[in-house]
Amino acid sequence: MGISKEDLVHLRRCVELAREALDDGDEPFGSVLVGADGTVLFEDRNRVKDGDHTRHPEFEIARWAANHLPPAQRAAATVYTSGEHCPMCSAAHAWVGLGRIAYAASSEQLGTWLEEWGIVPAPVAPLPIQAVAPGIPVDGPAPELADEIRELHRRLHGCSD
Repeated sequence: MGISKEDLVHLRRCVELAREALDDGDEPFGSVLVGADGTVLFEDRNRVKDGDHTRHPEFEIARWAANHLPPAQRAAATVYTSGEHCPMCSAAHAWVGLGRIAYAASSEQLGTWLEEWGIVPAPVAPLPIQAVAPGIPVDGPAPELADEIRELHRRLHGCSD
């Protein structure tokens, strides 16, 4: 399917949420849940700064959707996110039966940037979404947003280019 102009609108909102998270002292990730009719149903940003590293926005979306949407609506919805789901979020997404995922930057891109900056990798392997949840349609990355996402992560880690 690829990233459409409409997808970019929602992905830009994810980048705004990621910036908001970073400005609040958190890791720069943001996500938006959009219904089949294009309505924004829920959005969130990373909230891991206090030590609970399960507080990813994609995981919060899965929790919210499980509690507020019937299965057919979950399956028809799209999750937009600034960064590709980690394995925990991919599993949560699949377990609650959410639909398509569109992301701005891939785990591979993030890993490359972190390696360039000499940052120690996360304690969980950065598996692609479809390695964890093979039945979910996935689109990304969005090259138009790569520089913005990279800059947010550069700021997080205090690295210079």
